[in-house]
Amino acid sequence: MVDRLQTGSRREITSPAGEPLASIRGRPLNQCHIAIEGAIGVGKSTLARKLADNLGSGTFFEQVDGNPFIELFYQDPSRHALSVQLSFLFSRLKQWQGLHQQDLFRQGVISDYLFAKDHIFATVTLSDEELALYEQVARLVSCDIQRPDLVIYLQSKPNIIMDRIRRRNRPMERGLRMDYLEKVITAYDQYFFHYQETPLLIVQTDCMNFAEHEDAVDALIERIGSMNSQTEFWADYS
Repeated sequence: MVDRLQTGSRREITSPAGEPLASIRGRPLNQCHIAIEGAIGVGKSTLARKLADNLGSGTFFEQVDGNPFIELFYQDPSRHALSVQLSFLFSRLKQWQGLHQQDLFRQGVISDYLFAKDHIFATVTLSDEELALYEQVARLVSCDIQRPDLVIYLQSKPNIIMDRIRRRNRPMERGLRMDYLEKVITAYDQYFFHYQETPLLIVQTDCMNFAEHEDAVDALIERIGSMNSQTEFWADYS
């Protein structure tokens, strides 16, 4: 799965005063694995590309198109939930293991998902019996997954995210319902409310457009470098 990792030219990242930004766990930002998370359509992949371009890091993207059950799931969630979740679990596991074996996470990498996202979605889509089975399988296969150096959690209101989803017009997402999206957002909020595994920066994106405003990306890099606690919140880059 190495073809999913794209590398950029590395450069020194400095503050506006010309001094190097603070590192994460003793490592410079452009040598860290930074995972970007959030609900469907919130802008994870866009930010991953922009952040990687600015830091000179590689990119590591979730493979969604290869799941043969995703369109069926949006059409009939109760019937295809377990199939879609197990397919995602094994696909993501294979992806991450391939990178771990080649030690690519020791380089600077920006990923557009956290491995734990599969369990977040499973709590939304699966019945209690299916979730118990899923968790048994997940515990057996995912015990050696390496944690990132930093997680950036992107938040936005459901109506704003749904508008972004409609504008990008992906065929497999055309059946996505607002009530399902709201459940996913709630599950993400609950997960990250209790999250303690790595440094976490929660970013409110209702008024941030990382695709169009390069200054927002620059401000984000500066904000990351100024973090001095385990969990911090950022809502305004002006």
